[in-house]
Amino acid sequence: MTKTRFARITHRLSLAAIIALIIMAFTPLGHLILLPLEERIKRPLNIENMKAPDGIVVLGGSIDTIVTKARGTIAINESGERLTQIVELARRFPKARIVFSGGSGKIFSKNMSEADAALSFFLQMGLQPDRLVFEDKSQNTWQNARYTKDLLNPSPGERWLLVTSAFHMPRSLGCFRNVGMKIIPWPVDYRTRGASDLYRFFDRASEGWKRVDIGVREWVGLLVYRLSGRIDSFFPRQAAKSSLTVAN
Repeated sequence: MTKTRFARITHRLSLAAIIALIIMAFTPLGHLILLPLEERIKRPLNIENMKAPDGIVVLGGSIDTIVTKARGTIAINESGERLTQIVELARRFPKARIVFSGGSGKIFSKNMSEADAALSFFLQMGLQPDRLVFEDKSQNTWQNARYTKDLLNPSPGERWLLVTSAFHMPRSLGCFRNVGMKIIPWPVDYRTRGASDLYRFFDRASEGWKRVDIGVREWVGLLVYRLSGRIDSFFPRQAAKSSLTVAN
């Protein structure tokens, strides 16, 4: 290969990379990747008539444990709605147990788990300690499901809500089903507004790249979990009938 030909190929690859970065930064590609994930699983219908659950499981991923430890105050990240929604649900269902599932999730930060910070947050929000249960060893979604099931050992017929980000709900629901725990999905932390976002361009490159990054990681996670047998289907769907969610 001559130097001229090599230079020409390098130039074309560089140009293609720049174009790809521009497409990911400003076009609705990020929305296109995220929207199917967020639309896959819905909250129960007739929420006002919903039968009270025995408990509520919330997955970690909403607290920056490194900043929290360094600053001595709870640092909530972009997925903080997972926590704030628990406060609302705890008031709506005052007899339901609250289960937080999440270790550090970071290889180089093992001195503090998310559960430690979540305990402080829930107490500050006025939740009673005797309602709170913490699973602090899990570092991924599969472990969230497996360790939570082992910790709770739910009886047949018990009803548990699962709270996590909407884009993360298909994989989470699939994991809990795989370990044999019946779950009512309660997605939060939406990043898209709906189908109209498929025509909405980004005005900041960082926002477009962030959406693409989140969406691609989640789709890859679904693929890896399916290939490893952690979920029973590549794209878990909602149960056909929500008979478990509404009082008769």
